[in-house]
Amino acid sequence: MIECRKMTRESSEDAFSLLRSFLGEDEYYLDSSAVYGGGGEPELRRALDLFLRLPELGFVWLAYLEGEPVGVCMVCFAISTSIGGIVAKLDDVFVISSKQGRGVGSALLQDLKQELLDLGVLRIDTSVHLQNDRAKRFYQQQGFRQLDEEKLACVL
Repeated sequence: MIECRKMTRESSEDAFSLLRSFLGEDEYYLDSSAVYGGGGEPELRRALDLFLRLPELGFVWLAYLEGEPVGVCMVCFAISTSIGGIVAKLDDVFVISSKQGRGVGSALLQDLKQELLDLGVLRIDTSVHLQNDRAKRFYQQQGFRQLDEEKLACVL
């Protein structure tokens, strides 16, 4: 049984553990991390604390399989002029490798979509590393469509 829910102060260590694994292991994140700012554990803890203190900006979404934390993603809110409402930026989607292929990622996104609909969010935006064909296929299976755009970043 897969259960998905927002991170709370009590589950923040679950989120920390999963995201630390993602940030340290994911070859595609590591390939771009120098441009993103590539922080370490202190920055991750600060980010999780910000999600807890400022829920109006977004949240961390967790997936549990038989009570074990196995998946995570982060959602930040923005206003879109093209859709005239609130959109969600989806980031750092991760399922631990030993649990991949069991429907965790699909459940994570399906439950997240319902949560976002309930909040009045009109669109989810995400990005995929140009060489990560597996992630592209996964997102397309979940209803995402490819844009003819490239993501850029500027650390201030």
